[in-house]
Amino acid sequence: MMGKDYYQILGVSKSASDEEIKKAYRKLALKYHPDKNKAPGAEEKFKEVAEAYEVLSDKKKRDIYDKYGEDGLKGSAAGQGNQSNNYSYTFHGDPRATFAQFFGSTNPFGNLFGNSGSMFDDEMDFDDGFIRMSHGGHHGGPGGAFRSQSFNVHGSPMGRPREKVQDAAIEHDLYVSLEDIMRGCTKKMKISRRVLQGDGTSRKEDKVLTINVKPGWKAGTKITFQKEGDQGMNKIPADIVFIIRDKPHPLYKREGNDVRYTASISLKQALCGTEIVVPTLTDKKIPLNLKSEVIKPTTVKRLQGHGLPFPKEPSRRGDLLISFDIKFPESLSTSIRDILYDTLP
Repeated sequence: MMGKDYYQILGVSKSASDEEIKKAYRKLALKYHPDKNKAPGAEEKFKEVAEAYEVLSDKKKRDIYDKYGEDGLKGSAAGQGNQSNNYSYTFHGDPRATFAQFFGSTNPFGNLFGNSGSMFDDEMDFDDGFIRMSHGGHHGGPGGAFRSQSFNVHGSPMGRPREKVQDAAIEHDLYVSLEDIMRGCTKKMKISRRVLQGDGTSRKEDKVLTINVKPGWKAGTKITFQKEGDQGMNKIPADIVFIIRDKPHPLYKREGNDVRYTASISLKQALCGTEIVVPTLTDKKIPLNLKSEVIKPTTVKRLQGHGLPFPKEPSRRGDLLISFDIKFPESLSTSIRDILYDTLP
């Protein structure tokens, strides 16, 4: 026998069964696929493995090869009795097509693993999963026919192809200031994702998503952009979800549609009365007269209509609540202590 030894290329014996040949090709094709293996010579090995499988998986080609070798397949075994076969075989030089027919995908990463990244394992065990492969052994050579059918890894046909499954939603926190929540605003968020090309490969793409934040939106509000995640073969892209979060504010704390402001005053002001100026979210400042009352640590004043809008009633607003942080003196002189002792009830 002259030419290439296809049995040796696949690492099987000449008596190997069809299933053994399929198993050998499956392992070697995944091992040497150029998208996974960047070592020198890997691509050439990938092509040899595809050529060997294309011949040995076809009964007619295999019979001719067993009798006359590679030269017999190419119709050049004159004098060896091969002329009566009137058969000439040429490998078409597209090992990726053979791979796609075997696994049912032009993109091995998308169909086998649901991602566009390299996730192969040379010693991967397929016993617990399912793959797609060709059936009939006539996918290469003149006059060949290819039928695609789902098989499990043991070679038994499955009832129906695997349905597409959507990736889990990808969530991002979107921090928004209270001023923006009060007025409403537009946020533009740039995302990076993988998009499929016509040839089954993928490329990185940047995309800008526009979010119209409505006045009064509460923290935890979710904005969903459907199927804007990474694209891949035999999967549905994930939804991109932005979750509204309150951006920390130096003056206020949000409480639903109300906002709370804490004013710092001295013990003297708390006991003797005072007047303070309260800032608002609209930059308007409101004077608050407290001269005729005692301010306790639990005292809360309410300015109606100076809080945040109600999401479903933008013309209606919550309140501005004023709490007090009373600063006590670090120490008292004896004379002051005596005066307070005599004066306070």
